Amino acid sequence: MARRHLLPETAVTRGAKSEEGRSGLQDPLRPDGETSSHEVGGKGSKPRRGRRPFAAGTGSGPEGSRLTVDVRRPWGCGVEKGCSGECLRARSTEDVPPAATFMAKVTILGATGNVGLFAAHTISEIPHVSEMLLVGRPGREDFLEGCCHDLSDSFAARGNDVRLSFSTGFFDAKGSDIVVCAAGAPRRPGQDRNDLAFENAKIVADAAATIGRSSPDTILLVVTNPVDVMTAVALEYSGLQPRQVFGLGTHLDSMRLKSLIAHYFRVHVSEVHTRIIGEHGDSMVPLWSATTIGGIQIGNLPTFSGLPKQEMIETVRTSGEAIIRDKGATVYGPGEAIATLVRTVLGNENRILTVSSYIKSEIHGIGDVCIGVPARINREGVFPVPIRLQDDEVAGFRESVEKIRRITDEVMERLEVDLQPLK
Repeated sequence: MARRHLLPETAVTRGAKSEEGRSGLQDPLRPDGETSSHEVGGKGSKPRRGRRPFAAGTGSGPEGSRLTVDVRRPWGCGVEKGCSGECLRARSTEDVPPAATFMAKVTILGATGNVGLFAAHTISEIPHVSEMLLVGRPGREDFLEGCCHDLSDSFAARGNDVRLSFSTGFFDAKGSDIVVCAAGAPRRPGQDRNDLAFENAKIVADAAATIGRSSPDTILLVVTNPVDVMTAVALEYSGLQPRQVFGLGTHLDSMRLKSLIAHYFRVHVSEVHTRIIGEHGDSMVPLWSATTIGGIQIGNLPTFSGLPKQEMIETVRTSGEAIIRDKGATVYGPGEAIATLVRTVLGNENRILTVSSYIKSEIHGIGDVCIGVPARINREGVFPVPIRLQDDEVAGFRESVEKIRRITDEVMERLEVDLQPLK
C-alpha cells in the first residue's frame, strides 16, 4: 500500500511561531543537550536527548524530601496564547549533587481521556522523565490547563521535577523520546474493540503521519483500540521503522492472567511468569507451556490438573468489558501497564514483554502482521523474540493472526479511499 503524508498538524499549532524564535514550550533555563552514547548494528545512533542532572532520594514530606519546590506559572503562557502553553512545574531550589542519567521528553496524545491522564501521572514517576507534553483536542485548552495544574500539585507533593506543558497540536511532540498514542474514541459498554477500528484508524493515521515527520527518532507506543490494528496503522502512516512502533498488545492481558494464577496457587504475584500472545481480544492465546511458578513449569505442579484454565482465560478476555460496565472505563490497569513499557524503553532495560509488534515470520513462519508477541524492549525500540510453541498454541496463534490480518486489511483499504484527498 502506498504511504501518504497526511495533514502535518491541526489548525491551531506551534507553526505560527518563528522557527528561529524560542518556543513557548521550551524552558530557557534547561537547554537540551545531545549525545550519541551507543551503537546500533555497528553504527553510531543518531543524536538523542542528552544527559541531565536530576535529584534523587525525594519523598513526600520534610523527612523524605531533599527538594523544596517553587511552583510557578509564567505569565503569558497557556491558553491565552492559543493552542499551547507551559504550565506549572516543581523545581529544585537546593544544590543537590547531580547524578547523570538519560533524561527524556514524553508526549501523551489523547491526554484528556481517562487512560491518557492517569498514564501521565504514573509516567511522571519515572526518574528518566524530565519533560512531559499533554496533547488534547482543540477546544479542550481549559481542561488541559486544569490537568497541568492538578498534576503539578501532585509533583510538588511527591517532590519530583518534571517540566509540564500542553498543546492541541500533534506537531508539538517534536523532539520527544517516546510518544504515547492514546488518542481515539473510548470503547462503550457492549461494544467490541474491533467495532472501533475504522473510527479510530483515521485519528491514529493523522497523528502517526505528523509524529513521523516531527519526531523521526522517537519511539511510538500505541494504546488506542483495537490496539493490534492501530499499531499497524501507526506503522504504515508514520514511516517509522518497525522497531520504533509498538502497541500495548497483550501485556495487560498477561498481567491479568498472572494475577489470577498467583491467587489460585496462593503465591506472590512476582513468583508467576506467564504470557498471552495474539490478539488483544477474543482470540488471545495463553502460553501454558511457558508458564512457571517459582521457576517450576506449571505442568510439573500436582495441583495444576485442577487449574480452571478456561475460566481464567474467559475472565481475562472479559475483564475490560466488565470494568467498563461497572465503572465506565478501564483506567488504572492500562495506565500502570503503559508506564511499565515507557520505563522499560527509557531505562534501556532489555526486558522481554508481550506487546503488539510487527513480525515477519519469527513464530513458526507466521507473520506479516502487528500482533501481541514476546519482544525485547530497550531504548532503540522493540525486537520480537523467535519462540517455539506447542501444536495447540501454534493453531490458536495462527487463527488469531488471520483474524487481525483480515481486519487490518479492511481498515487499510477504507483509509485509502477516505483519506485520498489528503495525499
